Amino acid sequence: MRLKTTLLATTLIALPLMAANAQPVSGPYVSAGAGVNFLQNQTFSASTNPFTVFGGEGGGEQARALGSDEGLVRGSNRGSARTGFVGLGSIGWGFGNGFRAELEGSWRDNRIHGNSGTGSVSVGSQTEPLSPTYNSGVRGRSSQYAVMVNALFDMNIGLNWMYPYIGGGVGYSWQRFNGLNGGVNGDLFGGEGGGGGTFWRSNDTAGSFAYQAIAGAAFPIMQIPGLSLTAEYRFMGTVGAQNLSARGSGGFETFDAGGEGNITRARVSEAHNHSILLGVRYAFNAAPAALIAAPAAIAPAGKSFLVFFDWDKSTLTDRARGIIREAAATSKSTAHTRIEVNGYADTSGNPRYNQGLSMRRAQTVAAELVRNGVARGEIAIKAFGDTVLLVPTGPGVREPQNRRVEIIIR
Repeated sequence: MRLKTTLLATTLIALPLMAANAQPVSGPYVSAGAGVNFLQNQTFSASTNPFTVFGGEGGGEQARALGSDEGLVRGSNRGSARTGFVGLGSIGWGFGNGFRAELEGSWRDNRIHGNSGTGSVSVGSQTEPLSPTYNSGVRGRSSQYAVMVNALFDMNIGLNWMYPYIGGGVGYSWQRFNGLNGGVNGDLFGGEGGGGGTFWRSNDTAGSFAYQAIAGAAFPIMQIPGLSLTAEYRFMGTVGAQNLSARGSGGFETFDAGGEGNITRARVSEAHNHSILLGVRYAFNAAPAALIAAPAAIAPAGKSFLVFFDWDKSTLTDRARGIIREAAATSKSTAHTRIEVNGYADTSGNPRYNQGLSMRRAQTVAAELVRNGVARGEIAIKAFGDTVLLVPTGPGVREPQNRRVEIIIR
């Protein structure tokens, strides 16, 4: 439980600390993923209803020591799961500052098997273990379905081809068991006094609140704005042990005493899943990059503002945020038809890379304008890469004034 709590707490604490490096996703998006799922061992237990112990007079010393007319038999199996499958899909909304919220549906499937088991016979206040156990085991299939609400945060670590993200979620999970059966048999009194055991079968669903921690990375596809490949790890757990309806029986026989009762209920422990997934994500508001020939710089007809960036960066400085606030305030006080946000880069990278970098810079500025009260529908985003230079240079030159975004209020 400490590990699960630590995972969630670390996620929540880390989010605000990384806000300055947010890679914004603005507006609606969809995502999907598939991969492998590792379900940790679960414990399955069952016991009979109390039953009447039978026997005659003159039984052995152990039988007379039972001292009660009522008994029951308990059995417990440890089930391990084979590597299974996981698939999920989600719809979400990016707030333009690195934070995202989404609604997710998922499915996990694993086969369960295991040969370990323990059991006991109780009569009155006395309990005798079934020892050693044999022919004990559990088999079946587990299918888990979950609906989760997630909060995530995208980070810009200075690598324009990769954007890590972390997050967490809460929701509800259903674990459906098909053909699940378990049992434990063993000897009593060291193998000289008889034996007993249980056998049960269940096809039932256990529902429980669930939680998860998420860590992954997105890899943008520059040729298709808004599309990213994703790779991620998820830990999902459920809360508390759950009951399952079951059918079966259990009993014991020792010397001249014995009995048998019915099993109507089994119990399963929490489900802890480790998932590794590959997927895709598509953000609908990502504007297509404008691939144009190098034109001469033309003075804009309207009020303009210049926002400058550090080399190979698309994050905002405090000075840049102040300029964007000024531009947002001007747009509110000035009659205008549209707001153009144009991104540019210097010549220090290759043209294809610079095209993507200038688009990310423009998207960052547009998201900050939205955060300052400008309607997203009023903004038109374009990217010019290194084709329009404020300061003419040759190739491979780091020129600060060419690393810019221009806001034009027309």
